Amino acid sequence: MASIIEVRNLSKQYLIGRQQYHSETLRELISRKLRAPMRMLDGSASAARAQVHEFWALNDVSFDIAEGEVVGVVGGNGAGKSTLLKVLARITNPTRGTIHVRGRIASLLEVGTGFHPELTGRENIFLNGATLGMRKAEIAARFDEIVAFAEVEQFLDTPVKRYSSGMYVRLAFAVAAHLNPEILIVDEVLAVGDMAFQKKCLGKMSEVSHSGRTVLFVSHNMAAVENLCSRGLVLKKGTKVFDGSAKEAVQYYLSSASAGSGTNENVVEFEETQHRKSPLGKLLKRAELYTDGDRPLTEGLTIGAALKIRIHFELPRPTDSFNIGIGFNNLFGQRIFTAHSCFEPERDSDQHSGALVFTCTIPSFTLVPGEYTTFLWLDISNAKADSIEEAMRVSVIESDYYGTGKVPWNGALVLPHHWTLSTD
Repeated sequence: MASIIEVRNLSKQYLIGRQQYHSETLRELISRKLRAPMRMLDGSASAARAQVHEFWALNDVSFDIAEGEVVGVVGGNGAGKSTLLKVLARITNPTRGTIHVRGRIASLLEVGTGFHPELTGRENIFLNGATLGMRKAEIAARFDEIVAFAEVEQFLDTPVKRYSSGMYVRLAFAVAAHLNPEILIVDEVLAVGDMAFQKKCLGKMSEVSHSGRTVLFVSHNMAAVENLCSRGLVLKKGTKVFDGSAKEAVQYYLSSASAGSGTNENVVEFEETQHRKSPLGKLLKRAELYTDGDRPLTEGLTIGAALKIRIHFELPRPTDSFNIGIGFNNLFGQRIFTAHSCFEPERDSDQHSGALVFTCTIPSFTLVPGEYTTFLWLDISNAKADSIEEAMRVSVIESDYYGTGKVPWNGALVLPHHWTLSTD
């Protein structure tokens, strides 16, 4: 039996530093043409050309997927996961290689992908169904189920350009999952929704996976990959490094991520960090990690030891509305704990600008032994001004926290507790 998806020697190249104009609007075209003479005068155009270099987001990737398989695609940031799905969904063309797809594809890759912003939610449901080749009667038969799942009834006749990102995701997922395509492709976009809706989506994906349809699922949630998928592909720097069962793929990824982490560094510089989004510039500069007695943290942190993190950052203009957040994630991508300066009751509320240091002190870091990564971000006026994924790593090592000679091994965190025995 022929595979429903066949990928051979797939490669995708981007030219970093060169703007891509094939999808620009008329307004963007006119604006670019008007700016061109000034860019030539100040030399920025020639400088940009000089800095162009090749980046291979995918490099010689090959695999087959059988009908009805549920495949998880995992890997670190920049591994090529999202690029692979975009090429499979025909959103972007490959540079080299071939793809054969036998069946209708519904994809949920980015917020609002496939939606026309000027059309209403109702109109976009029918538009997406028509794009999949479905007849109007087929779409109408599933219409009520889609609307009920998305929970957007009162906004159904509102143009989707006025939807929040959460509403976009709810409707987009409902359409993709309910219009019965042969192949469903889902990227890590469910994080936009709230926890209740994420659980609802995972339940629907489980239902879809058991209905015989083919599913490709990208997620940083390794537990979801193990539970939903029968097979896993691991990508690293654009190449396929592992192909096996979902459980084996997750273990391969986690072990390689842990092996590559090395020992903790007391000072972490952020200037060359790749996985960041900086709408207002690279404002997060570096972090310093300390433990009990303000000793530099250069090895693992014992259970219950103090953790102090000094974050060096800059504010581009005077403001009293700024905060630092640190999210601690396990290697399954699950958020375990969030420390945020807005929770500090003695928070300095004066205006500040320029170079500053925020110090976060956790008196007792009681997570179970393991490797933890941190998502670090700076908020200015309640909007993310700079954020870094996997900014720092913290290793928690085994220790006799309870004083019994027994090391805590299960769950996510360790809490002091006491037992007493009495006669009934």
